[in-house]
Amino acid sequence: MEMSMSPPQIYVEKTLAIIKPDIVDKEEEIQDIILRSGFTIVQRRKLHLSPEHCSNFYVEQYGKMFFPNLTAYMSSGPLVVMILARHKAISYWKELLGPSNTLVAKETHPDSLRAIYGTDDLRNALHGSNDFAAAEREIRFMFPEVIIEPIPVGQAAKDYLNLYVIPTLLEGLTALCKEKPADPFIWLADWLLKNNPNKPKLCHNLSAEEP
Repeated sequence: MEMSMSPPQIYVEKTLAIIKPDIVDKEEEIQDIILRSGFTIVQRRKLHLSPEHCSNFYVEQYGKMFFPNLTAYMSSGPLVVMILARHKAISYWKELLGPSNTLVAKETHPDSLRAIYGTDDLRNALHGSNDFAAAEREIRFMFPEVIIEPIPVGQAAKDYLNLYVIPTLLEGLTALCKEKPADPFIWLADWLLKNNPNKPKLCHNLSAEEP
């Protein structure tokens, strides 16, 4: 008996990533890891949040014993927030981060970002959205001007691929064959970032202080 199967669907998720104040000086190498892991950095901001803004961002943690220390830590200096995009961005970014408690991460996931850059259970270096609803809320909080479009599915996803992704990828692969670089993966990744048809703005020099 033949079983009918639904055609594969492609989802491009977005998630929020935060490089916390105590490791902002490691931003460049962390961004390099992010790009090498298949993410696109759609937007980036560097800002210094007030304790009140931190309280609003972590409103779901309100009332817990660590909440005052958390808001004090997150408002202690500048931080970097990024919108990351890729297939299954939320789960892949969480996997790359490792457990939220740095001490646990060092024991169970020693290659994770929190194991490498974190200090303790509070200062765990980086943040990632827990699920789609959290990602949507957190992106709106940090990037209020961003429009979070519906995720294309079915024919809409195929149309998007045919219109934007496949022509760009074909052009990039053609250029790759002509260039013949020593590291084709990194070369192609850099080429795709420079020739992204959506032209995301990576605001490397932006520094915004929230009141």
